[in-house]
Amino acid sequence: MRVTSFIVSATTIKRQIPSILLRTLTRLLTVLVAYAFAGLLWILFRTLRIKIVTGTPETSPFNRDSHERYLYCVWHDSIVLPVFGGRHWCTTALTSSHRDGSFVASILGLRNIQTVRGSTNRIRTTALRQLLQTVQSRHLVITPDGPRGPNRTMSSGIVYLASRTGRGIVPTAFACSNCWRWQGTWSELIIPKPFSTIVMLAGQPIFVPADATRDDLHAYVEEVQTVMNQMDLDSQALANGQTADSHQEVASLESNVAKERIR
Repeated sequence: MRVTSFIVSATTIKRQIPSILLRTLTRLLTVLVAYAFAGLLWILFRTLRIKIVTGTPETSPFNRDSHERYLYCVWHDSIVLPVFGGRHWCTTALTSSHRDGSFVASILGLRNIQTVRGSTNRIRTTALRQLLQTVQSRHLVITPDGPRGPNRTMSSGIVYLASRTGRGIVPTAFACSNCWRWQGTWSELIIPKPFSTIVMLAGQPIFVPADATRDDLHAYVEEVQTVMNQMDLDSQALANGQTADSHQEVASLESNVAKERIR
């Protein structure tokens, strides 16, 4: 009986070896591709002119001296711009629990951004406890239209989290004067072209009361959506050399200054 059990166990292990090797090679390949992709983007961003426009310096995601912690709302298609556009302090991002989330998490880790795996659409049940612990001491970045879309359409996850934590939602917008658009399954990924201008906007924080009803949460979702839409227009106007009156420009980083900040 023992011999039979041993033979069965050995056979099972033998069958599992190819699967284990495949998973190991997949993880290794993911890390190597992430390093290569991040390295190319790091070099690319050293050629760019970067402008940061915020309502107040306190809400800038790159402000090391900020004493507040916020929930940053970033559209999925523009995530490359803030990730490589500055040096991050005390920042965590919610990433997809699907396979592509591992690739994204590897890149974010290289940019000093921690990750929590979960779903924006199911934030009430997915990784909620870890998220609640995270926002006590760190900024949290959420793509409210990820991981499945629709593109640039708010889900209620970040608003619900704001009501549970008391953290303000900082709406953001990012635009390039000249860029490539890498077509994905449901959205395009914005990649700036060399020597172009990037504009990064961070708006005034929006606070959601803890006793907000379902209807209240829906109203806040619409409010954040409206603000994000307007900021998208403002950021594109600024990237094209036009003016936008919705925000006060508090920092304009020329390429040589941006290089020092990105390092």
